[in-house]
Formats: sequence, C-alpha cells, structure tokens
Amino acid sequence: MVALVLGLVVIGGVVSVFLSNQQSYRTNQALADVQDSSRIAFELMARDIRDAGMTGCGNTDRVANVLKTGPNGTNTDWWANWGNAVIGYDNGVADPAVTTGTGLNQRVAGTDSIQLIGADGNGLSIVKHTATAATFFINAATTSIQAGDVVIVCDPDHAAITQVTNYNSNNVSLVHNTGLGTPGNCSKGLGYPTQCTTNGNTYTFTPNSQIAKLAATDWYIGNNPVGGRSLYRIALVNNAGTPTPTPQEMVRDVTDMQITYHQSNGANANAFVGASSITDWLKVDAVQVTLTLQSANLRAGTDGQPIQRIFTATTTLRNRVN
Repeated sequence: MVALVLGLVVIGGVVSVFLSNQQSYRTNQALADVQDSSRIAFELMARDIRDAGMTGCGNTDRVANVLKTGPNGTNTDWWANWGNAVIGYDNGVADPAVTTGTGLNQRVAGTDSIQLIGADGNGLSIVKHTATAATFFINAATTSIQAGDVVIVCDPDHAAITQVTNYNSNNVSLVHNTGLGTPGNCSKGLGYPTQCTTNGNTYTFTPNSQIAKLAATDWYIGNNPVGGRSLYRIALVNNAGTPTPTPQEMVRDVTDMQITYHQSNGANANAFVGASSITDWLKVDAVQVTLTLQSANLRAGTDGQPIQRIFTATTTLRNRVN
C-alpha cells in the first residue's frame, strides 16, 4: 500500500510537470506566432506607406490626371484621385473603399483604415512618346503592363495618370487614347494642367521618362472567412481590362488597428494625431500604426484565454521628406 501511494505521488508529479510544460509550450508558441504576424503585417503595410505619393520623378505636386473617374471627370473613384495619395479614416468614419459591417471582407466597426496611392516600384523607361498617336514605346523586350492597366508616367516637368487602352507586344508599345477602356480616358493629352477634351493639353514626354502601374491600396481590419478578424488590403486588380478594387486577406487574427499621422505644418506639427485632426493631407509625412493581434490558439494564455499583444510602428513617407 505504501509503495502504491508513493507510486501515485510520483505519477501525479510527472503528470503535473508534463501539463505545465505543455502549457508553457503552447504559450511560447502562441507568442512567437503573434510576433511573427506583427512583423509580417508591419512590413507589408510599410511598403505601401513608404511609396505613397511616389511618381518616380519626385514631382508629386504637378500631376495631370485624364481618367474619366479622376477629379477632372464626372465621377470620382477613390483610387483615381491623386489628391488622396495618403488619407485616413478614423473609427466611425466611412471609408469609400470598403463597407463597414459584419459581412465577409467588410470593415470592422471601431477600427481605423488608410488609403495609399503611388507608382508601383517596378517601373520602366520609355524610348519615345508620340503624343499625336497617344503611344509610348517602352525600353524593354516585354512588360507586365496590359490593356486596362492604369499607369503613371513622369519626367522632370510633371507626371500624368492615364489608362492603357491597347498594348502591342510586337513593338512593345502602350496606347493611351480616348474612346476605349473602363473607366477610360477623357483625353489623350497628358500635359499639365489637365484638360478633359479629346486632344486636351498636348505634351510629349521625353526619352527615358519613367512609367509604372498605379498602385492604389486600402488597409483595414475585416471579417475573415472563419468568423474572426484579419488585416485586409484592397488592391487595384486588372479584371479583364477593368481596374477593380479587390480585397485580400493579408494577416489573420489582427483584431484592431488604430492609426495616427504626423503633419509637417499646423498646430499639431510636433505630434501624431488622428485622421480627424489632419488639416492638410498633402503635408502628412509619417504614419504611426498600432495593431492588436490575438493568438490563433484560443487557450494559449495561462488563464485559458487567447494571448493578445499590441504593437506600434512608425513609417515615414519617403516622397515627402528630405
């Protein structure tokens, strides 16, 4: 009987150590997963934030825009407005890029969101621009640009946003004419300032001008397919020739996002403030993002609850600082 009791005590001790080690492993694994997710989330967001407002030539204040849904057209899409190269929406404020609600991919109420527009980092150079024929000849054997893509082209004078209405792989050329495409161009003239007429403000971009796809994104916290929350990114995707804002789930189990901004002038020049306090979005030169992440294991904590951690990172807009 004594031996049996001693054996039970030893077994109980071993089981207790085993369960303790198991819980410790779950907790450490959950912490590692949360930290890895935070690094991925901040790295992905930082790329878009750093490139916001980028034309490729540094002339962000001189941009012509001939898209029919740009500011010079009859209707304006959020992704077609260069004036919104950086703009944020506090919780409770509607974001035109995404619906707030409880449906799949919809923005979670009480969370912030941010829109970012700039040139894609994979740029090309042009050999020649024939303004009368609305054609760019590209200095490359092939490109990833297709008919329907929205592009931004720039030289030392100014930049212009237009939609590619035709791509010719034989001579690697892009056409930016009127009468085709969705939303299409209101003009083939790419001079600054914009004139929304067929020929518009005629301008010939110089050889070696830079051209790249327009990157327009919106970051927000959305409802994911498994009933939880994730960090989402809306990106502009060429869908059969039509630029289509498309939501993508980027990092799962990100439950909240709060964003503050630094404006280089005004009363709050020495502080990061919420979107509602920004008086001039063209002067925003840094963004501070705070994410709340939750472990996928809902019993990873010592209290039998999921582990939550809050992380903050600050990113500078490289196109708005010296």
